[in-house]
Amino acid sequence: MADTAETTEPGGGPGTFAPRPGAAPLGRMIRAQAALETRLLLRNGEQLLLVIIIPTLLLTLFSSVDIVDTGDGDAVDFLAPGVLALAVLSTAFTGQAIATGFERRYGVLKRLGASPLPRWGLMTAKTCAVLVTEVLQIALLTAVALALGWSPHGNPATVALLLLLGTAAFSGLGLLMAGTLKAEVTLAAANLVFLLLLFGGGVIVPLSKFPGGIEAVLHLLPVAALSDGLRDVLRDGAGVPWSDLGVLAAWAVLGLGAAGRFFRWE
Repeated sequence: MADTAETTEPGGGPGTFAPRPGAAPLGRMIRAQAALETRLLLRNGEQLLLVIIIPTLLLTLFSSVDIVDTGDGDAVDFLAPGVLALAVLSTAFTGQAIATGFERRYGVLKRLGASPLPRWGLMTAKTCAVLVTEVLQIALLTAVALALGWSPHGNPATVALLLLLGTAAFSGLGLLMAGTLKAEVTLAAANLVFLLLLFGGGVIVPLSKFPGGIEAVLHLLPVAALSDGLRDVLRDGAGVPWSDLGVLAAWAVLGLGAAGRFFRWE
């Protein structure tokens, strides 16, 4: 048998064996899992279509062609904030719900749950991957909108707060759906919700085009609150849209709370 060599590691004395057995530090595990989740997301052609290509095409098409009456001013000033909200919806809700649903079906979550990475650490890594993807989306969509003549206003800190609360709300709802429904049902339902909110959430079509009773209900949807809040700040230069922030905060608490309570890992 081969002899076992002894080494000296930083912080250890003579006789310490390398590599030292045991789990890596928690922060390193979360960073590694977040990087893996991000790579998997960006390598998935269907997810790229959903989170990057579709919002970009919608912004370019509806800003260049007079299809929908967006009211006074340039169409891109109305559409850009709505498409930013759509980007958050596509990544934090639709993409995350579908990916997590199929990971649950194939036993990936069960196996990861047995690893040294705690389950809350896995959810943190997934959230980090969502945020990294959103940063890429927002950078691309902002560049496209600026090329189309967009002139944003308002406080960037308020915009960031709206986007973070919107991400929390959609993430909670996406994880709730993925953790309670079958993967095939999640796939169909998440895509259906995406399409319905695309046209009924104030993203492309102004909510003022809907009848009064329906408009009042639609304003309570998280995507409508995010679209309206971003539009108030970026187009109109308004201050903090407290009512929209309140709607998003309520959805975030309800969604994340329900996901934590009812999510099934297998």
